[in-house]
Amino acid sequence: MRQIGQEKAPRRLWSPFFAQLWLLVFLVEFMKGSLLVAILPVYMGETLGLSAGIIGLAFSLQYFGDNAFRAPAGWMAERLGYRGTMSTALLFTLAAIIMLSVLREPVWLVAACLLLGLGTSPLWPCVMTGTTEMSGPNNSNGAAMGTLEIASMGGTGLGPLVMNFAMSYYGHSYGMVFMILIGCSIVLLLVALMLPGSNKSTDRGDPERSAVVSTGGAIKQKQQLWKGIKETISTLKTKLNVNPLIYPALFLQSFVIGLISPVLTLYARTDLGISPNLYSVLLIAGGGVTVLALIPCGKLVDRLGTEYFLHIGFLLAGITLFFFSTVRSIPFVFVAVALIGLGYALILPAWNTFLAKLIPESERATVWGFFLTLQGSGMVIGPLVSGVLWDRAGHTAPFIISGVVMLLMFGCHLALARRPRRKTVVKA
Repeated sequence: MRQIGQEKAPRRLWSPFFAQLWLLVFLVEFMKGSLLVAILPVYMGETLGLSAGIIGLAFSLQYFGDNAFRAPAGWMAERLGYRGTMSTALLFTLAAIIMLSVLREPVWLVAACLLLGLGTSPLWPCVMTGTTEMSGPNNSNGAAMGTLEIASMGGTGLGPLVMNFAMSYYGHSYGMVFMILIGCSIVLLLVALMLPGSNKSTDRGDPERSAVVSTGGAIKQKQQLWKGIKETISTLKTKLNVNPLIYPALFLQSFVIGLISPVLTLYARTDLGISPNLYSVLLIAGGGVTVLALIPCGKLVDRLGTEYFLHIGFLLAGITLFFFSTVRSIPFVFVAVALIGLGYALILPAWNTFLAKLIPESERATVWGFFLTLQGSGMVIGPLVSGVLWDRAGHTAPFIISGVVMLLMFGCHLALARRPRRKTVVKA
């Protein structure tokens, strides 16, 4: 991977390594979008007759597994390399999908969802670390971040569409759609096996670490792991020089998505009266605006900086979410969804680039894992809060609260833009 950092910018972006990362993101999000949006809610609820409580627990554990283990996964990737970390984790993903396809007992289905989350947990720490390493000394990687977000959103959007079509074509046969997902898991595993076997830590030729990894001695491994954990904790305490506001901002950024995602389909069908086909068009319209705007926004972020993109994006998304909760006219619904999509196109590459500039080079994967764990925790809490709001405060409440959270993010970023780091740095 050392060659990656030495290439010119255009070649560096679409190197084989970056293409592998892009494909991993697309296929993982394709599978998760297929399972969490199109397959499991209907399969577990209508076909297996499981309660909403069991389904909610399964989904929460999936998000928990995906987020709680991102920091440890980042630590592993920093020391053991991308290939070993990702290929081992993706074996869990393959096992989870096989379990979902053949088992019927609720306890095993819930365990499979947790295993699915564990299997995908190293993805974003590895991807963000690899992308940051390619970005040069200033971490100017808005274009790369935008390209990765296209893979993420494309996979998440295409997954449900493809699976709905497949179920209709094959007479609502879940066996066929699970076979497709198992095939995707195998392709993912093959791509992971082509990733670099070790990262810069081992490239530097640390003989002690190389000996531990290659010989596999149990005692040396435990000593080295414990030493690495202590070093990581020390790094987060002393070298991670960021404004404390970054931590609630990380949570709130995904909390919005967690609030909206469980109830969006229900709201569109029950309150707005949108048919399934028109709903698919609505998703394509909103996602299409975001995808089309991501790369130009990413390039402009590299050229102009992140500040104004985040200011405008948070304001636009917050105001539009309030607007979305009040409209009933279908054309205005499309306008609102398009504006929310544009807001996220402004936010996503700028936010990731803003975070990349705060991360110390010595522990990129670990800190990315820590950041992504905090950010992803909003996806664990959001659906639980969303369900309570939907039942007790009304169907528009999750969208109103989402708008409030976006405006809070705008306020947080106003402060972070002025002072992204702590006033004083504690010396190690």
